[in-house]
Amino acid sequence: MRSGMLLAGTLAVALSVTGGIGATAAGKEKGVKGVKRQDWGKTYNETPIYLYTLTNSHGMVAKITNYGGIVTELHVPDRNGKLGDVVLGFDSYEEYIVKGSPYFGAITGRVANRIAKGKFSLNGKTYQLAVNNAPNHLHGGVQGFDKIVWKGEPIPSAEGPSVRFIYNSHDGEEGYPGNVGMVVTYTLTEDNALKIDYRANTDQETPINLTNHSYFNLAGQGNGLILDHELMVAAERYTPTDDTFIPTGEIASVKGTPFNFIQPTKMGAHIKEVPGDPGGYDLNYVLNSEGKSLALAARVYEPTTGRVMEVHTTEPGIQFYTGNFLDGSLKGKGGKQYPKNAAFCLETQHFPDSVNQPKFPSTILKPRGVYSTTTVYRFSTR
Repeated sequence: MRSGMLLAGTLAVALSVTGGIGATAAGKEKGVKGVKRQDWGKTYNETPIYLYTLTNSHGMVAKITNYGGIVTELHVPDRNGKLGDVVLGFDSYEEYIVKGSPYFGAITGRVANRIAKGKFSLNGKTYQLAVNNAPNHLHGGVQGFDKIVWKGEPIPSAEGPSVRFIYNSHDGEEGYPGNVGMVVTYTLTEDNALKIDYRANTDQETPINLTNHSYFNLAGQGNGLILDHELMVAAERYTPTDDTFIPTGEIASVKGTPFNFIQPTKMGAHIKEVPGDPGGYDLNYVLNSEGKSLALAARVYEPTTGRVMEVHTTEPGIQFYTGNFLDGSLKGKGGKQYPKNAAFCLETQHFPDSVNQPKFPSTILKPRGVYSTTTVYRFSTR
């Protein structure tokens, strides 16, 4: 398990992203309004795990740990003002390790989603990554960013309580080239949104595609299935895949398919028409905004609680996943079971396997360039 301590070879990389990440003293954390830090365990080598609780002036609460940058809890009001936790997860740090969490709430990378056969070529060299989702590479590999200990620090923000996570990924880590310095900042805004800012740079050309893998159920975690949630996706096109979820390279229209959510539609309305085993949605949408600006990507409405979640992003794509591989074997927070379709994910991203797909938007980060994306999950009711 790798620590988020600054690595000597990548110190300059991280400093250039943050403007001096070593400047915040640990003692200053106590002075950041709306942020509390508590001990949450230790790794096998005694690296401390912390849980940061962010609370805005409306009482909305987000809990995030420096282990994997995981959003462990997100308490959102319903139409009657009652708070409910709308993300799946576990009650303790140890459970995320022992139970083998399916990326609940985590930062995934260096490259989120799949790379075909775990292989790509860059500047005349072929790189072989771990095949951890046979026959492909998934979410950064065996020890992706969801399984490392980030350096966390609360920071002042005019938008609301905020915590910043820092990690330096070394050249060759999980097979990827280049030393990469990363900063992921979570802010709980005063308009009831969880805003995530991703920043990174590198000393060699390398693919990078970060996202957050929260599993949502707007009725409350463990409170039934998500099939009656109404979804709108601001996308008229998607990237068809083969049987292993690798894009074919085609960009197709959603019209006339079960993937059409241009108009608000229940998630379960056409889910049985989606082919494959175990069935259900697990595909990338090509957003109408094309990643040109921070724009609405999706909207979800849950009728029993009145909760609404809007997703805004600067990314060109969004992966819609309906928890198809959940099977009830995992017991989550409060001992609740998580069966198939107990949650959905809306992962903002570049397209899967982009490093092998020249027609897709590039995921290659170059030296002196800065990887910079923003995603906002905004909550309201109706």
